[in-house]
Amino acid sequence: MQSQLPLFPEQASNFAGSIDGLMLYILVTSVFFSALITFVILFCFVKYRRRSKTEVGTPMEGSLALETAWTVIPFLLAMGMFGWGARIYVDYRRVPRDTLDIYVIAKQWMWKLQQPDGRREINELHVPVDRNVKLVMASEDVVHDFFVPAFRVKMDVVPGRYTTLWFRATKPGRYHFFCSQYCGTNHALMGGWVTVMEPSDYAAWLSGSSGEASPVSAGEKLFQQFACNTCHLPEGTGRGPRLNGVYGSKIQLADGSSVVADEAYIRESIVTPRAKIVAGYQPLMPTFQGLLKEEQILDLIAYVKSLQAQGATASAASAAPDKGRTK
Repeated sequence: MQSQLPLFPEQASNFAGSIDGLMLYILVTSVFFSALITFVILFCFVKYRRRSKTEVGTPMEGSLALETAWTVIPFLLAMGMFGWGARIYVDYRRVPRDTLDIYVIAKQWMWKLQQPDGRREINELHVPVDRNVKLVMASEDVVHDFFVPAFRVKMDVVPGRYTTLWFRATKPGRYHFFCSQYCGTNHALMGGWVTVMEPSDYAAWLSGSSGEASPVSAGEKLFQQFACNTCHLPEGTGRGPRLNGVYGSKIQLADGSSVVADEAYIRESIVTPRAKIVAGYQPLMPTFQGLLKEEQILDLIAYVKSLQAQGATASAASAAPDKGRTK
C-alpha cells in the first residue's frame, strides 16, 4: 500500500532523480553531522564536567589534525553539494533545441495554455511522454509561479517579461501543477493538471482539435492587420529591419551594442520599440502597448520565429554558386 505521506512526490521527469538524489544527500549529511555534534556536546558535557568547586581544569593544547579535519571535511562536503547542484542548474537552464514549445499565460486565478497547433487549454496541459517540452510563460497581472512537483520544475511567471522552463516527462500519467507564489485571494485554487500521454495518444488528442488557428497563422494575420508588413519587408528595403531569419541572431544596435533576438527582445520591440534601435534605422515604429493582449504578442513572436526557416533558405540560396558562372 502506497504511503499517503511520501518523503518525495512521484518521479516523473528527467530532473526528478538527480534532484531527489541531491536532496537526499544534503538531508543525510545534515542529519548525520547534527547527530554527531549533539553527541559530542553531550559526551563532553558529562565527561569533562566540574565535579567540585575546588577542581581546576587541566590545560589543553590545540590539535592541528583535529582542526584540519573539521575544516577540510565540511568544505569538501559543501563543495560536493555545490557542484552537484550547479550541474543540475546548468542542465535545467540549458534548453535543448528540439523542444515542443507551449505558450503559458498566467492570470488571476487561472492558467491559459496554447499548443503549437493553436489548441488552447485552461488549467490543463497535455504533453507526449519522452519529448522535450519548453514552456514560454508570461503574466497578465502579478507574479505567479508554475510548479509541477512530480517533475521537480518550477519557475516564476513575471509580468512584462518572458520566462521559460523545460522538462521531459518520463512516464504517462496525470500530475498536479499549481502556482507556488502567493498571488491574491484565490491563490490556493490556481492549479491544474499535466496529462502525459503516449505519442500516438497525444497525436490523436491533437487531431480532435476545435480548428483554432495556430499561433503562426494568427500571428501572420496580426502582422498584416497592424500593417507591420509595410515596413518590415523580406528584402530589407523597408523602413523597418528585415525579420526573416532574425530570431536567434545577434542584432547590432544604434548605440554600438548588440543583443540576441530572443522572445524577450521581440516582445520588447513590439511593446517599447524605442528601447533598442537597430543600427541603420530610425525610431519610427509606434508602440503597441495596450493594443495587443499577451496572447496576441505570443502569436506575433511565433510568426517571427517561423520566418527563421525562410531566412535560412534565402541565405542558402544567395550563398549557392551560380551554375552558369565560370570559375
